[in-house]
Amino acid sequence: MKADGSIDKYKARLVIKGYKQKEGLDYFDTYSPVTRINFIRMILAIAALRNLEVQQIDVKTAFLNGDLDEEIYMEQPEGFVTLGKEKKVCKLVKSLYGLKQAPKQWHEKFDNAMISKGFKINECDKCVYIKETENGYIILCLYLDDILIAGSDDRMIKSTKNMLNSRFDMKDMGLADVILGIKIMRTSDGLILSQSYYIDKILEKCTKNDSRISNTPINNNLHLSKNRG
Repeated sequence: MKADGSIDKYKARLVIKGYKQKEGLDYFDTYSPVTRINFIRMILAIAALRNLEVQQIDVKTAFLNGDLDEEIYMEQPEGFVTLGKEKKVCKLVKSLYGLKQAPKQWHEKFDNAMISKGFKINECDKCVYIKETENGYIILCLYLDDILIAGSDDRMIKSTKNMLNSRFDMKDMGLADVILGIKIMRTSDGLILSQSYYIDKILEKCTKNDSRISNTPINNNLHLSKNRG
């Protein structure tokens, strides 16, 4: 998917049958925090107020980065069974799509990477990371596999990007353009947030663009009578 939610390309992925996992055996804790939209708006508001650049990064195959605490086995994928070893199973050495604990393990891996580089986790939102030095400060927000970075020092932003890229497979999106369907536009006065793209997609889905534009949501021919109560 592209940042605006449209399809970029089609691809296949190996997904384990997580619905067969047994609690207490194959997994224990599955909780993983997700940032709230209010915090994304707050970071953008701070960036607008202090004239900060907002950068965006996409983490490729994020859930495959997690390290497993449990010992997990899976059947050989259909169509890829090794001849002569049909009764053998595969032992996972890393997290895999479909695992109930995959989001949790990914978030823990990301937490450890950020903490090791001096970032502090926000107490109100566990997906927001802050680092302050004598040169400036940087705020980073993680939403599943999307990252927003706002900072007062370009060198700190570049250094953080390089650090993350050395640990995870990432795509640098440059200046933030669209996040969660919200279009971000920078002006001389600050930032403008718009959901016009999302609205257009909804209209396209519901009307297929064959409806006429109306100035009001009510039928123009509707006559309202005075309430004589």
